[in-house]
Amino acid sequence: MNRTRRARAVIGAVGPAVVIWVVVVPLLGHRLIVTGGPPGREALEIGLAPVVVIALAGWGLLALLERLLPRFARRMWTITAVAVLLLSFVPLLAPGMSVATRITLGVPHFAIAGGLIPSMARVPARPALTPAGGTA
Repeated sequence: MNRTRRARAVIGAVGPAVVIWVVVVPLLGHRLIVTGGPPGREALEIGLAPVVVIALAGWGLLALLERLLPRFARRMWTITAVAVLLLSFVPLLAPGMSVATRITLGVPHFAIAGGLIPSMARVPARPALTPAGGTA
């Protein structure tokens, strides 16, 4: 049951980012090219796969933390997720990127984080155990 809720949380968080990518890249024809970094580094074109993979990796990390450190898992995951969100904006500050690319990449970051972090942080991995009497 909680897997279903978490799957819905991932889909709900990734959905707006996918819609933004589909509108901007295939429909409007804007290529999301990230430049910057060390001299001689090639430009990187951002596709749809990283959006989905990162959200699934977040879910996987939470599941791993819940197995290894069940008492602190959600707190540690939330702190990690917020740190990853903040660090994900660093490449958007690099020179040589168009404003449209910065906005198109930045807005999905907030869309995913805004849906995924609160949803995953509050959904427990397993239902709470109830006492033998059946009431919690």
